[in-house]
Amino acid sequence: MSNHEIYTHFHPDERAFVDKAMEWVERAAVGHEDRRTDFLDPRQSFILTTLVNREPDALLRLEGGYPEAERKRAIIVPAYRDPEYEPAGIVVLAVRSGDNRHLELDHGDYMGAILGLGIKRDVIGDIHVHEDGCHCLVTEEFADFLNIHLRQVHRVHVLTDILPIDQLRAVKPDLEEMNFTVASLRLDGICSDVYRISRAKIVDPIRAGRCRVNWKVTEDPSAQLREGDIISFHGLGRFKILAVEGQTKKGRTRVKVGKFI
Repeated sequence: MSNHEIYTHFHPDERAFVDKAMEWVERAAVGHEDRRTDFLDPRQSFILTTLVNREPDALLRLEGGYPEAERKRAIIVPAYRDPEYEPAGIVVLAVRSGDNRHLELDHGDYMGAILGLGIKRDVIGDIHVHEDGCHCLVTEEFADFLNIHLRQVHRVHVLTDILPIDQLRAVKPDLEEMNFTVASLRLDGICSDVYRISRAKIVDPIRAGRCRVNWKVTEDPSAQLREGDIISFHGLGRFKILAVEGQTKKGRTRVKVGKFI
């Protein structure tokens, strides 16, 4: 299959990653090279998995440090190798208060402090926020740099340690549940209710590519959502369709949504 034919299965904005992933797979299958990537988001993992599944001479392992990880590193090897034996190269950067007090910091605070050091987002996995700090999954290649240089998060003095992955304190994300009824499961209608923005004002940002459904850019406001879908909107946050609970007597659909907080 040519590159052009493969591109038809993905959004135009994803072509650069598709090219990169195809090169990784080819080098494993033809060049007999091992490849360990930085952290991939779920959409990138899906694309890479799709390409590896089309190549009988390459194998893939995805590892995020714990079973429910969202962001994962990929290990791609020739088919005669077992990727399960290859190290994922993930460690925990433990961040704590410099004076042992509770920290009123959130995911964005920690992420902003790390990126402010000139670090690429790709070397950071999931971040688990605790009352006294956070556990951030990072590539082992950049762990020492972060351990030395990360000393302030949102004007708060912090200390850091590098821990093995088995000492990760994973945190299940909190969801603010919302229940409402909709005429249909259209993307624009549900986003309008979740973010409390009129449908007329939500349509243009969707068409401009600011919305992702299951990590895929979705520019069609009329796209139909399903139970289990995760929607992220640039600048507004993320939510998940927890349940579609049947219809009211007036024919509207009951929906339960969990907004990530």
